[in-house]
Amino acid sequence: MREDMDSQSTATNFTDNNPIHRQRVWRNRIALTLSILAMAFGLVWLIWILVTTLTLGLGGLSLSLFTDMTPPPGSETGGLANAIFGSALMVALATLIGAPLGVLAGVYLAEYGQHNRLGAVTRFINDILLSAPSIVIGLFIYALVVAKMGNFSAFAGILALALIVIPVVIRTTENMLKLIPAALREAAFALGTPKYKVILSVTLRAARSGVMTGILLALARIAGETAPLLFTALNNQFWSVDVMEPMANLPVTIFKFAMSPFEDWQRLAWAGVFLITLSVLILNIVARVFLRPNMK
Repeated sequence: MREDMDSQSTATNFTDNNPIHRQRVWRNRIALTLSILAMAFGLVWLIWILVTTLTLGLGGLSLSLFTDMTPPPGSETGGLANAIFGSALMVALATLIGAPLGVLAGVYLAEYGQHNRLGAVTRFINDILLSAPSIVIGLFIYALVVAKMGNFSAFAGILALALIVIPVVIRTTENMLKLIPAALREAAFALGTPKYKVILSVTLRAARSGVMTGILLALARIAGETAPLLFTALNNQFWSVDVMEPMANLPVTIFKFAMSPFEDWQRLAWAGVFLITLSVLILNIVARVFLRPNMK
């Protein structure tokens, strides 16, 4: 016992007197301090934004916000009913278009395209779309659809938002499927199951929580996109359900009202910001808490 204590004491003294060890300790302390300061810097701005949104956004909440149309300048009454409906419709349709395409492409990349040229090219293009600014996607749809049709439309906005959804869902689906153990696939193949049934009944079922999380996160991302809608759906002061015509939406309405000198418009803009922030927060909570894989 005495010899063990002496050896431990010797090792401790050697470590304390070792200049390389002391240098590593100080580097670790400096890196840890800088990391904590960077985290604190980011949290300060995040908390500031959230507090400002809550303070100014709650002041604009009322029943008329959900029942009245966007008001003209100087009006004492008005709401965001048409903008809320337009945003909900375009986001829902964009997700319905983009999510299935993203899941199918993600399945191909994970199950079929790991070692061929088409898979590599698809993955490269998806990475470009994933990092492309949303305004570039808006300009692309403007040149491809709006300029050809001769007018702005919700249909063009839906296409732009769907192009933002697709790469996010592709990346999430591919990564989730790659996490599924190969033993599950091999066991299904050993029973004589065709590959398409293995994908549908085994791998996708095992990864459904991760895939749904990716879809919800993509939906949360497009909920507040403004730039693509400025070039596609534009805006509409009145209630509209025709997707081939301009349609009101929260992001563009917030942009328009926030830049105006009218206090009633600015109040509605902050209320719209609060609604988008709340919806994105709820979607993130659902994605990260209720749809997380069961690790038991």
